[in-house]
Amino acid sequence: MKLKSLITVASTLLLATTTTLSFAAGSHAGGHHGEEGAIGSPGKMANVKRTIAIDMTDNMRFTPANITAKQGETIKFMVKNSGQIKHEIVFGTPAELKEHYAAMLKFPDMEHADDNQITVMPGKTGEIIWEFSKAGKVDFACLQAGHFDAGMVGAVMVDGKGMATIKGKTVAKDGHSDHKH
Repeated sequence: MKLKSLITVASTLLLATTTTLSFAAGSHAGGHHGEEGAIGSPGKMANVKRTIAIDMTDNMRFTPANITAKQGETIKFMVKNSGQIKHEIVFGTPAELKEHYAAMLKFPDMEHADDNQITVMPGKTGEIIWEFSKAGKVDFACLQAGHFDAGMVGAVMVDGKGMATIKGKTVAKDGHSDHKH
């Protein structure tokens, strides 16, 4: 019984160490973006309605930083790094971005392999194809150490089908409010 317990403890420690080392070493594909539906989902090239160029610079800004989309629209983002240091763009909820940024501060050499994010080296270009399936705000940020804190953030405002935003209030295109009286 003691040998079996010792083997179980050793196996558990080995698994925990391997998992921690693989996370710290670099890649984290697919794991922690549980709210993907809240921000949309990976899009298909065949469904792309338009392409938007986004420039990332060493002044810690995205250009443009504010983008509009229609609910159900699939957009191809061509993301260029015009700076001299590595930048990235990550789509997510505010909570996801803050959580991910905290992990990036601990493991700054982490590489990305999720569909909602791309790391771009200086002078290079990458792309993300994303479908905005729900109306609302989809945030994005550069989560490289110090960049998020410096204000390298942006948002996509997704208008619902047949809806528009007027003075911060969502109304039907015919001018009627979307909530009941």
